[in-house]
Amino acid sequence: MNQEITILDAGMGKALKMQGVEIPGTIWSANALLVAPEKVQEIHEENIRAGATMITTNTYGVIRSDLKKVGIEDQFESLNLQAVELAKAAVKETGTKVKIAGSLPPLNGSYRPDLVPPLDEIEPLYREQATILAAHVDVFLCETMSHINEAVAAASAASRTGKPVIVSFTLHDEKSGTLRSGQSLEDAIAQLIQFDLEGLSVNCSLPERITDAIPILSKSRATLIGGYANAFTHVPEDWLLDGEKPTDRTLQLRDDLPPEIYAKFVDQWIKDGANLVGGCCGTLASHTAAIATLVQSK
Repeated sequence: MNQEITILDAGMGKALKMQGVEIPGTIWSANALLVAPEKVQEIHEENIRAGATMITTNTYGVIRSDLKKVGIEDQFESLNLQAVELAKAAVKETGTKVKIAGSLPPLNGSYRPDLVPPLDEIEPLYREQATILAAHVDVFLCETMSHINEAVAAASAASRTGKPVIVSFTLHDEKSGTLRSGQSLEDAIAQLIQFDLEGLSVNCSLPERITDAIPILSKSRATLIGGYANAFTHVPEDWLLDGEKPTDRTLQLRDDLPPEIYAKFVDQWIKDGANLVGGCCGTLASHTAAIATLVQSK
């Protein structure tokens, strides 16, 4: 059974912080591409050695509008290419057959469905990023999608490249089977049938909400279904990475999700039909290792 389960890597942000890399409120983990690219490759390698069979490019923070805030919008293409080259270098260094997933992120703030621009405005932006990454990745991962329109725009753009596409939604903290927009996960899946996706997933959500969602995803026709949770206690609905409110910027991490406990959630997801599992914000390569140990025991 272990050959049938794809193990995604863990989050990048916390690992970079632990290495002393600044994660600013503007371009987030993309800053590491500028100040410590070797750390990005090192974290990729740690996850591969821990058992990840699919790693994600560090392109979540490579967004035109955010790069513009710090005066480096002209580096959009070069930073995307650098991110994929670091992932490829990690795969080569470890001598593995690990797949590389190109991350396509929310374009106007994570967890904020109310700030998602119109579909026809963001689809060309996703198309630009997907076109840059396409030749260097095995699959696209449209992740942390908080609104159906956001997911449709990203999936449409990624699908145009001819590469397989996985779409992953972020879920409401309190409402089971619900996107952060309040839209149902069932409705979201229905809107994406047109793209013949390789995978459907849920991510950067409480592990408890992912547990609720796996049976819903299992009803889809996607080859890969699964989830990768964050380790946050809660995400305020008006949260901003670069905001000034007391609840903005740094999110509080739970202290009850060490690798062995996180793996118990993953075990339930697999029992419910998941074959794509990993970790998101707040998780580390040690979580990847715990997942790999679990999968190997199946």
